[in-house]
Amino acid sequence: MPEFPSTIISSNEEETKSIAADFIAAVKPGDRIVLNGNLGAGKTFFIKAALSSLGITNVNSPSFAIVNEYSDGNKFYHFDFYRLKNPQELFDIGWLDYLNDNNAVMFVEWGNLMPSVLTVSRYEININIINDFKREIIFLRYE
Repeated sequence: MPEFPSTIISSNEEETKSIAADFIAAVKPGDRIVLNGNLGAGKTFFIKAALSSLGITNVNSPSFAIVNEYSDGNKFYHFDFYRLKNPQELFDIGWLDYLNDNNAVMFVEWGNLMPSVLTVSRYEININIINDFKREIIFLRYE
């Protein structure tokens, strides 16, 4: 787990996979993780890499479904706010039930689009594109 705040430069996908695996190894049930970055920055890639390191290989973007659920004995919720027009869409699918499930880890892509629904206590990972493969990954923690 990186220190908070911290910035790590990843030069390629393999480095990003390693960073994601190190991060998820320290995550515990009840943690909320928000990922922000431009289209193509690697938010979904980071989540796929993190969960793949745990043996979960069926990860895909929930852009149209809003949320995907995964399990390896532990539960993981993967939200994507990109296509949402307003917070009510989240509440209509049971957002509060997901938030109150302290036995699950929650990932939220594009959380910056609806900050009013995010928990105060959360990890935030901001991914910035440097070039085709190189990324600046900024880790923050809010209590």
